[in-house]
Amino acid sequence: MTTFAPTTAARRRFLRVTGGAAATLLAAAATTAQASPPTSSSAPWPAHPLTMIVPYPPGGPADVLARILADAMRSALGQPVIIENVAGAEGSIGVIRAARAKADGYTIELGSMSAHILNAAFYTFPFDVLTGFAPILPLVTTPQILIARNGLPAGDLKGLIAWLRTSPGAATAGFGAAISQLAAALFQRVTATRLTMVPYRTANVAVQDLVGGQIDLVFTTPDRLAMVQSGASALAVTSDSRLAVCPKVPTFAEEGFPELSLSPWFALYAPAGTPADVIARLNSAAAEVLADPQARSRLVQLGMEILPRPQQTPEGLLSLQKADAARWWPFIAAARRAE
Repeated sequence: MTTFAPTTAARRRFLRVTGGAAATLLAAAATTAQASPPTSSSAPWPAHPLTMIVPYPPGGPADVLARILADAMRSALGQPVIIENVAGAEGSIGVIRAARAKADGYTIELGSMSAHILNAAFYTFPFDVLTGFAPILPLVTTPQILIARNGLPAGDLKGLIAWLRTSPGAATAGFGAAISQLAAALFQRVTATRLTMVPYRTANVAVQDLVGGQIDLVFTTPDRLAMVQSGASALAVTSDSRLAVCPKVPTFAEEGFPELSLSPWFALYAPAGTPADVIARLNSAAAEVLADPQARSRLVQLGMEILPRPQQTPEGLLSLQKADAARWWPFIAAARRAE
């Protein structure tokens, strides 16, 4: 039977629920509110700078996306948007920090499918993740791309799968994020193969080890293709259509595996109870950024796909949340039972 986390180390990393530092951090975050400068009820909004909480460390795709948004939203809102990186517990610390902030429109959060949906299967949040925020809009999807080191006895995806089926557990797959391990688990389930999972602290280190020949496979975001160069090959991407940043890489659907469609997303949230008129202003400002040709070009270069304008609504984000919860919570629960 294919398991979600074949190695003990990987299991501890992905399936930890309480205990240890994560539980301590979550408990602390649950009792700490994000301070907002005092405002007058009669002052026009926004009357001072906003804070955008990013629940990941600086330098990654989420941080880059946040800074592109923050820089451009300043013009639409007439106030700076200050980035605050609040990393920890796979993004859960920042999520709780944002949920506890004052609902006055001065704190927003760059959320993700991983932090808002997947983590709810592992961590106990002090609120319902589907109703604990005021959704603003979904921004982009960031598909996963399967990269294989050079030298494997397979030149393409179908060849790789054929080899994996004859050598269960022989291939090592590195992951530096929950979403990457989810992609690998789905890959095993759909292709009837078994990988030996190797956890890493960051995705960059996993890709570096792949290029160096220490591991065989990596699921990661397309922005890391630049690190690969000639040391590995991109075999397939989980998006519904080919990406502009790597147009020669086929989708899993093209290769005969439509079940491997996986489009993790980033979105903007505000604390629950934020006034509707403020949500509308924030939505308009962010949508204006996504429509800007220069911003769009930068996001496409990162391998991100901008959602169509009709989906860039609070209702569109809520729909995404519910659909992914319905798909992934049972999948993760079944994988945990298989442990």
